[in-house]
Amino acid sequence: MKIIAIGRNYAKHIEELENERPEQPVVFLKPDTAIIKNNLPFYLPEFSNDVHHEVELVLKINKEGKFIKKEFAHRYFGEIGIGIDFTARDVQQRCKEKGLPWEIAKAFNGSAPIGGFLPVSDFKDFADINFHLDINGKLKQKGNTSTMLFDFGVIIEYVSQFFTLKKGDLIFTGTPAGVGKVTAGDRLEAYIEDQKLMDFEIK
Repeated sequence: MKIIAIGRNYAKHIEELENERPEQPVVFLKPDTAIIKNNLPFYLPEFSNDVHHEVELVLKINKEGKFIKKEFAHRYFGEIGIGIDFTARDVQQRCKEKGLPWEIAKAFNGSAPIGGFLPVSDFKDFADINFHLDINGKLKQKGNTSTMLFDFGVIIEYVSQFFTLKKGDLIFTGTPAGVGKVTAGDRLEAYIEDQKLMDFEIK
């Protein structure tokens, strides 16, 4: 399986990082070695002193497809979950300054913890899904899919032009504003609506 991730998909997050607003989805990949399941802890990597949390809704692909039109995109995912796109911000910045790819800042081991998934039948409207991240009991990030630049359908239509989607693939759909540094001892809890789907520690 593969992890396809979308960057710069919430306007306020773009503003907080002073990035350029994209005309098309910004896409990068993570390997399966980035995944952490079952609320196991995330260990801070030695190569970074500035790892940031980015909470995101995650689509789980349920059948193979390519060149998918957005109006049929809903047929290709059966569950929606939540995950964290951990980013080594200092490493990413050094790569950007040199005009280099920044995969090592996004795709390192353990950089994509995922929580539980909910069936799509639980959602009345994909354009109105609330999700949030608490750290040490305090709200740090809060998002709603209505504020996405590119909705689920557009994302699937776009990425499926380049990558054949296969059953079990995961699509991280972008993070809202409020990203910040995590430190050893932090406890992260992530929710879709009022349902807690992740609860793990930083070590």
